[in-house]
Amino acid sequence: MTTVFVNGTFDILHPGHVLLLNTARSFGDYLIVAIDSDDRVAKLKGPTRPINNAGDRRAMLSNLKAVNEVQIFDSDEELAMLVKQFRPAVMMVGSDWRGKPVIGSEYAKRIEYFERINGYSTTNTIQHIITRG
Repeated sequence: MTTVFVNGTFDILHPGHVLLLNTARSFGDYLIVAIDSDDRVAKLKGPTRPINNAGDRRAMLSNLKAVNEVQIFDSDEELAMLVKQFRPAVMMVGSDWRGKPVIGSEYAKRIEYFERINGYSTTNTIQHIITRG
């Protein structure tokens, strides 16, 4: 079995997330998605986030065809331990991480970078909702 690992917030699912997950899954036959805990999201993105709690985010992701398993982590150390536990053949990260240290990457056989799709981000989605009033 070829395991692929992706992590992120996945707060409000949008087409960019779906493309990322489908692309990640194309590199193997078992996709693990690790999501930030609610406390971690609030620390990283501000007190108004997440919009959807970790249980809801896990439920939505778990029901996507490409996703086999969803884990929740609360710290960099927990993320590194998850990658170490699963030792994926491929770890997919956003292209904005190119040239930067990727937590847990030493436990993955290789890193693949996903080119972000312009216009798709949870922040943009939230802003669009606010401006529509």
